Amino acid sequence: MTHALHVFERDVVFLRRIWKAVLLSAVVQPVMYLLGVGIGVGSLVDRGADSADLLGGVSYFAFYATALLATTPMFVGGQEALWPTLDGFMWSNSYRAMLATPISSRDVVIGQLFRYALRCVVTAAGVAVVLAIFDDTRSWGLGLAVLVGVLTGLAFAMPFAAWTATREGDSSFPAIIRFGIIPMFLFSGAFYPVSQLPDALEPVAWVTPLWHGVELCRGAVLGGLGGGMAALHVAVLLAYVVGGTAACMVTFERRLRT
Repeated sequence: MTHALHVFERDVVFLRRIWKAVLLSAVVQPVMYLLGVGIGVGSLVDRGADSADLLGGVSYFAFYATALLATTPMFVGGQEALWPTLDGFMWSNSYRAMLATPISSRDVVIGQLFRYALRCVVTAAGVAVVLAIFDDTRSWGLGLAVLVGVLTGLAFAMPFAAWTATREGDSSFPAIIRFGIIPMFLFSGAFYPVSQLPDALEPVAWVTPLWHGVELCRGAVLGGLGGGMAALHVAVLLAYVVGGTAACMVTFERRLRT
């Protein structure tokens, strides 16, 4: 664990140089989404006679805004596990340089997990600060939702990092964003309840990590989520994180020992 912390320390030093830009983007991006979708589109949705029933008795602003606590770390964690991680294998070769020291490939994996988690913490906390401004989403549950957002980000970052370790280039990365992350963003309950999807697509949404993260964040901030369902959502997210980490242990070792 000590060696893994050394790997993480390297990333913390780098983050100190760019923390202002990272924090600014973590606040500005959710504000733009909230203004354009939460307030703009929300003002139209809330005019519907049955909108409150479909959205669980909350405004569209609250429904959509709480989803950002999960979707924003998804984007950040997922992208961190692609190009920046491939840099450690190919362009800068920093991971191989680490293995010239007592650091092992397992230490690199754990160090990168800490790195992804830190980026997700900053991002989710930025969203939470913005949501705390508005009456509809001001809740003590925002702190818990930040932790859920970090778990959601890691549920994407760790499997993606395992994939990245097997790549010799970044040609597959745009497809992962275009056909993986974006569809989940659109169809995993961030913009509308998944019950509005065709019956054949609902089960697809249920197995995505984002749906579980969105449901947990909404429940933490707005209430109404039972303990049994909350435990199920957490278990699914942990399964993605643990499974992705285990895969990283294998793929990082293979890549760095060849």
